[in-house]
Amino acid sequence: MKLISACLCGINCKYNGANNSHPCFLELLQQGELLPVCPEQLGGLPTPRLACEILGGSGAEVIQGQAQVINKAGKDLSAFFIKGAQVSLQQAQQAGVSEAILQSRSPSCGCGKIYDGTFTGKLITGDGVTAALLKMNGIKVWNDEDYKERVI
Repeated sequence: MKLISACLCGINCKYNGANNSHPCFLELLQQGELLPVCPEQLGGLPTPRLACEILGGSGAEVIQGQAQVINKAGKDLSAFFIKGAQVSLQQAQQAGVSEAILQSRSPSCGCGKIYDGTFTGKLITGDGVTAALLKMNGIKVWNDEDYKERVI
């Protein structure tokens, strides 16, 4: 069993109300190998919602209170992202998950690269809040692009 960003399984939970469905993930879901989660919804955010980015660091710094997740209007939504990460971790632990496949560049799920907090499309090295928390707790995290390259 692997944890996966729900948007990758065709669930319309992205900030804009859409999804990032891919046939490879739909097949794994149908085989019962995936546990879909949307940390942003689990944290209490609605869909659709304004785009968010991490300002001042990456997910680990958000968890430590040293950076913020802000929406495009400048509102600090860090508490929602931290709560969503904690619930996602709890679900992963309850299901015995040791790996996760998460949506690239997301302030929750990004793994390796995330947007820089300026809403200009610039990427920086780092993880989203959920990816960081999962890694801190021993769960191997893949971004969707690297995972697809590995299996396709």
